Amino acid sequence: MIKQKNWLYMAVILGVAGILMFSYLGTQPLLDPDEPVYAETAREMLQFHDFISPRIYGDFWFDKPPMYYWLVAATFQVFGETEFAARLPSALFAVGGAVLIYLSGRKLFNERAGLLAALILATSLEYFYLGNAAVTDMTLTFFLTAALLSFLHRKYYWLYGFAALAAMTKGPVAVIFCGAIIGLYLAWTANLKAVKSMKPAGGAVLFAVIALPWYAAMYSFHGMAFIDTFLGFHNVTRFLQPEHASGRLWYYYVPVLILGLFPWTAFLAQAFRAGLKEQGERRNPCRFLIIWASVVFLFFSVSQTKLVSYILPMYPPLALLIGYYFDKAWTEKRHGALKRSAISFGAMGLLLLAGLVYAGRGAGAELLFSVEAVAGILALLIVMVLFQSFRRNFRAAFTTHVLGMMILTAVLMTQALPVVAPAVSVKQFVNEFNQYYDGQAPVYVAKFYRPGFMYYSGMAGIELKPGQLEASMPDNPGKAYFIIPKKQYGKLSPALQNKFLVLAAQEDKILLVRVNP
Repeated sequence: MIKQKNWLYMAVILGVAGILMFSYLGTQPLLDPDEPVYAETAREMLQFHDFISPRIYGDFWFDKPPMYYWLVAATFQVFGETEFAARLPSALFAVGGAVLIYLSGRKLFNERAGLLAALILATSLEYFYLGNAAVTDMTLTFFLTAALLSFLHRKYYWLYGFAALAAMTKGPVAVIFCGAIIGLYLAWTANLKAVKSMKPAGGAVLFAVIALPWYAAMYSFHGMAFIDTFLGFHNVTRFLQPEHASGRLWYYYVPVLILGLFPWTAFLAQAFRAGLKEQGERRNPCRFLIIWASVVFLFFSVSQTKLVSYILPMYPPLALLIGYYFDKAWTEKRHGALKRSAISFGAMGLLLLAGLVYAGRGAGAELLFSVEAVAGILALLIVMVLFQSFRRNFRAAFTTHVLGMMILTAVLMTQALPVVAPAVSVKQFVNEFNQYYDGQAPVYVAKFYRPGFMYYSGMAGIELKPGQLEASMPDNPGKAYFIIPKKQYGKLSPALQNKFLVLAAQEDKILLVRVNP
């Protein structure tokens, strides 16, 4: 009976996660600028037959280790160079991550807690979003999760192996997280001597065998240029200096987490507090999960370069904490806890509804329909969650959250995203460009659009940085094309604007041509 239930739970997880992660992979263009970067780099690996040194625009590219590029290159070989193939590795690891959480949760807590945690993870808004994106974050999160859970289950060689794969995905941050999280946990539990039982010598050898060959090869081929760029700029400098204005906001990840964990944010504070108070045999697993989530959140909050996707590695431990908390409240029939969470969910949902209403005020007819559809589903979800929660029906309340998110994400991906796609991807604009391009004149492209332009046109173009339009012109005046943001064109002086002919405009992008006088 128990084995049959295990298979049933696994089928539910695979069904929910599979629908969420695989249904929309090829339906939309790659979103600027990050998705085209990874897709283009993988394509150039195949083009140059070089799987050691990543390239973009034909030049060596020391931004990330090669793991995700390798995975996308492999899917390109099987499925062709499509949006589906570029995103497939993320989707596979997203489903794999949900399964991993279930398998771990059933050992740490119980079968139902593992099931709840897996579904919570799969239906969290940010996890869903990044499971459908051609970026490295989901791959890193899977390997990092596997490494840290391996430690928790005392599978130490698996810890080192997965940590090495994480380091091959995004660099030294994986080692920092594993060391800091495990070290703080051992210190909190007064068990630092346990390091001796973690097979450190053999583990170090295993880690080195997996992770170091690529780093050694890159240093051998590129010398200090690789060290200075990869470690110096992309890791140290970006941590210490803001790459975007958001880096100066210490609270940046507070709203990101609140929205990213939706619809489960309403349970977060209660689950965190309950985890801190947990006693008995499950106290230490709860402590570990709390440290894990906290270290990721604080590390990236301190970092001066901030992106929404960075805190994804904290979602698996939060899902386990919330899953265990919900299961315990269900078992002990804590109806008050369910009601409080429902009220919190309702309040947060009303804020989101207000935001949607405000956003819809300036939307066109097509986008307004999508906004209204999302708002309607969200309103219905709020009502149903409150209804089931006040009926004290834990199963129905949880199921409502899951099904509601599946419907909500379906509307977002099939109705809303197609409408906004021209504003967030250069794919359609490249079609406009192809109608006007003479095939010979140089093309200058703003940095933000350049990866997508390269991927969809096959032309690298010449990077044109904001505010440098005039300085970036050829020394020998002649015909040239420019793809820039509309707002940048609007800031040009009338005299400079008169030197260009506007050929096409779409959303935030504009195509200019300069012709010999």
